[in-house]
Amino acid sequence: MATNTKDEVRPSRRQVLSCMAWGSAGILWTVSGGVPVARALDAAPRASAAAVQPFSFVQISDSHIGFDKKANPEPEATLRAALEKVGAMRERPAFMLHTGDVSHLSKPSEFDAADGIMKTAGLDVQYVPGEHDTIDDDGKAFFAHFGRGRTTPWYSFDQGGVHFVGLVNVLALKAGGFGSLGAEQIAWLKQDLEGRSASTPIVVFAHMPLWLIYPDWGWGTDDAAEALSHLKRFGSVTVLNGHIHQIMQKVEGNIAFRTACSTAYPQPAPGTAPGPGPLVVPAEKLRSVLGIRRIAFAEGVPAISEASLAG
Repeated sequence: MATNTKDEVRPSRRQVLSCMAWGSAGILWTVSGGVPVARALDAAPRASAAAVQPFSFVQISDSHIGFDKKANPEPEATLRAALEKVGAMRERPAFMLHTGDVSHLSKPSEFDAADGIMKTAGLDVQYVPGEHDTIDDDGKAFFAHFGRGRTTPWYSFDQGGVHFVGLVNVLALKAGGFGSLGAEQIAWLKQDLEGRSASTPIVVFAHMPLWLIYPDWGWGTDDAAEALSHLKRFGSVTVLNGHIHQIMQKVEGNIAFRTACSTAYPQPAPGTAPGPGPLVVPAEKLRSVLGIRRIAFAEGVPAISEASLAG
């Protein structure tokens, strides 16, 4: 895995393919002493009385229900396959995060279909929209399905001592396709974090990256730096996103940025194609470049190196 503290990361094709392979295997995230560490999901130890695991959750992203092109004519089937992986986990997750592009064209029928499939996992699901979920109506249909009657599109909640923040950066896309949070949401974030102890682990989730991955394709959020300035005092911050359909990561100080695979189709590595979009791979290899992520909060679990995971 490539870890870089510069604003822009341009991983090689080999690095991105390694990331994809890791994503399809699954990742168990453990927070020990406020620091997230990674372990291959298939290599994770079985639960024992000595292990402390207050809760875990699953990130799923970019299901694109309604997509019907060659890259994956049946995204419903691969979403179901992802949820079967969730159901087969030895330790039942507390909930799921869906980091956007639930649908492909924002149609109510697509949201209905996605909702029905997601319910088969039997878990509570917290959603943020992707740009494919907000076509033409600024997300009205999306929020009617998944907004839970909240007064704002963005929100936060607490679980097991961890503070989760769902941000929306797809409602006012900027030139070049960059995401945007806006002054109102950033002010809300500042207020939401006020009064919280700096030792509180924070998990932020949004659809588009909150770090600049590849400006030529709009893979970033133009006012992310202002939002992230309010997170610098916290000892452990993890930022999760979808949108780019591949696993990449970066660590800057106390903030770890991590992207997610899609359950529908991959996209090309930055700069390896004329632009982003569905990447066609041989049918027998499709599911190897799709995936989910499991994150567990516990203490006393030894970590393994990122290099051994990426092999």
